[in-house]
Amino acid sequence: MYDESTPLTKVLDKREAKKFKDSRGIETVGDLLAYWPRRYQSPASNLAAARIGSYIVAVAEVKSATTRSMKNRRGRMLQAVITDGSKDLEITFFSSHGHEGKLVPGARALFAGKVSSFNNRLQLAHPGYSLLSDFDRGERRNLIPIYKAVGNLHTWTVTECVRMVLDLLDEMPEAIPEEVLDRRDLVDRMAALRGIHTPDSHAEVDAATKRMSYEEALILQVALAQRRARQAQESTLARVPRPGGLLDAFDQRLPFTLTAGQVDIGETLAAEMARDVPMHRLLQGEVGSGKTVIAVRAMLAAVDAGGQAALLAPTEVLASQHHRSITTMLGDLAEGGMLGGSDIGTRVTLLTGSMSTQSRRKAMLDIASGDAGIVIGTHALIQEHVSFQDLALVVVDEQHRFGVEQRDALRGKAAQPPHVLVMTATPIPRTVAMTVFGDMETSTLSELPAGRAPITTHVVPEAKPGWLQRTWVRIAEEVALGRQAYVVCPRIGDDDEPDEDTEIFAPDAAPDPDSDGDGDEEGTEGDAPPPRPLASVHRVHADLVANPALEGLRIEILHGRLPADEKDAIMRDFASGDIDVLVSTTVIEVGVDVPNASVMVVMDADRFGVSQLHQLRGRVGRGGLPGLCLLVHSGDADAPHERLDAVAGTTDGFELARIDLRQRREGDILGSSQHGKRTQLQFLHVLEDEDLIEAAREDAFAIVADHPDLVAHPRLAELVHARVDAEQAAYLERG
Repeated sequence: MYDESTPLTKVLDKREAKKFKDSRGIETVGDLLAYWPRRYQSPASNLAAARIGSYIVAVAEVKSATTRSMKNRRGRMLQAVITDGSKDLEITFFSSHGHEGKLVPGARALFAGKVSSFNNRLQLAHPGYSLLSDFDRGERRNLIPIYKAVGNLHTWTVTECVRMVLDLLDEMPEAIPEEVLDRRDLVDRMAALRGIHTPDSHAEVDAATKRMSYEEALILQVALAQRRARQAQESTLARVPRPGGLLDAFDQRLPFTLTAGQVDIGETLAAEMARDVPMHRLLQGEVGSGKTVIAVRAMLAAVDAGGQAALLAPTEVLASQHHRSITTMLGDLAEGGMLGGSDIGTRVTLLTGSMSTQSRRKAMLDIASGDAGIVIGTHALIQEHVSFQDLALVVVDEQHRFGVEQRDALRGKAAQPPHVLVMTATPIPRTVAMTVFGDMETSTLSELPAGRAPITTHVVPEAKPGWLQRTWVRIAEEVALGRQAYVVCPRIGDDDEPDEDTEIFAPDAAPDPDSDGDGDEEGTEGDAPPPRPLASVHRVHADLVANPALEGLRIEILHGRLPADEKDAIMRDFASGDIDVLVSTTVIEVGVDVPNASVMVVMDADRFGVSQLHQLRGRVGRGGLPGLCLLVHSGDADAPHERLDAVAGTTDGFELARIDLRQRREGDILGSSQHGKRTQLQFLHVLEDEDLIEAAREDAFAIVADHPDLVAHPRLAELVHARVDAEQAAYLERG
């Protein structure tokens, strides 16, 4: 009996099994069946499409073949001409051994390889080939799956191995309930695997892909449905603010009027926190839409109700910025128990990993005693020795930087399940929200507060020196008007890797969704020259200091490796206007609020993601001053730049989020890895498969309602468990 756990060494030649293991980490039958083809090719006449550098797969007949000795090396080489009836192509083997008896005139075979040129003639050097009688077992197949290379095995060898494994399996454990297969018109898993690995038509591939896409969607939705079911069974303390408390006092002092959206969402949060079932809500909003004020009001409501609130931020710069801005907003309300503090006030405490021992000890005592009603911090908040007196509300800022496990680790600090508010300034398309945050209710804040000025965005080609110099002159003009500027770089120093929060794309191109980034089907590397080094904070700072146009300007550096007190001092100086130009990494991407900053320059902008550029742009235009964003790219001055043109063309974050999702690996967005090469979703496309995701969500919640522990669906339970385990493992790796 063979199943997915059977080692490949029991079903394949040991040398082939070793190549699968060494090259791709494929060790079991299940691993091999999950090694999907990257595309399909019909064995039709393809020689006419041969171009230098292209990879071709073609059925052709050997027209002529000769062997001869080589002048400068031992052995004999084989040269042959193959034809598909419309075009001839030369093939060459520098060792004729093993080939001359097969590649004889009249032999028909499937040839594959990368086209090169010799003596101005196209050729295939050492192509892979398989005689049709061997490959098709006498049957002519309409589609040939093309796989990424496994060592030096050719793609049809991989196909034969997969076909051999499929022939050994009598049945395949089914994850999708039979009634769902019927209702959704889906093929079973065995048919899907055969349709993917050994198809006879594109229709068969489509049916198989639809089924596998649905399975991925169902696994995700069942995990979310189980999580929501567990949350619905939790009970907690209702948190109702006392009349005349901190929240009322804060509202009376607000120097501006809340937008209608802020009022509506605030009422929703208040109603949910007043229940004895924990709130789980996602708040998404455009850059500068006023999410922080909503969060502050919810935190004050929790303190008014006798509890504490914790805000988890992804970086120390952002945590410190939140601490400064919230303390400033609250005034004496943030000085409870202190001289000059309000009688009804509380304390706002900051906790980060780089604080001094004395400062950390003081912060942790205030947190444990309850003197700190509002606690703001980084990952340091979720460390084991941090304890709260009564944690009532957890606020997670920029959720895309955290995993579910980190959110849960902070929730675990509470004696009773706390209410949870998750915020993101990265707009989320509806199907992504259903797939990532399906265990939460969602609120969207789309209306910008009064006073937000428009931002003009331009693309600046670095290859045109006059344009680049005009960028620095433009900064000088803004500073002369009393304003400030950011210059963002992807690296800290010339010898450093890109800053850890920077999403680096290949120059001028979106990632190839069919490639895992390590060569073509035969394992060859691309011929493109390596890109030039990315701009670094230190080099750009030195260039700006030496630039006559910026003479006399106060130009400083900020990046994540600076000591915490130095970072804090620099941000304070920038916020107070003592720094004119801040040359920084992406640590200023979110949450940093300096109303006087009017210019944002992004170096190597063609190497950033769309959403990240939109986030960076949102740091300017916050104080009623018109904002200017200049996206400097290092590529061809006249080449189109889709991402940059998209950012320059609209300030609609939701539209940009859809563009971003199309251009990057959506599976990495949905899973734990933001930057990895391999996507966790192989078939599901969250933008195109909206109807399928909605159907899977409906079925998942029905399945969990009937069988919360999935006892009646063991295979589905196994796959859901594996998915959750993978997310937890990634969290531990990050931690």
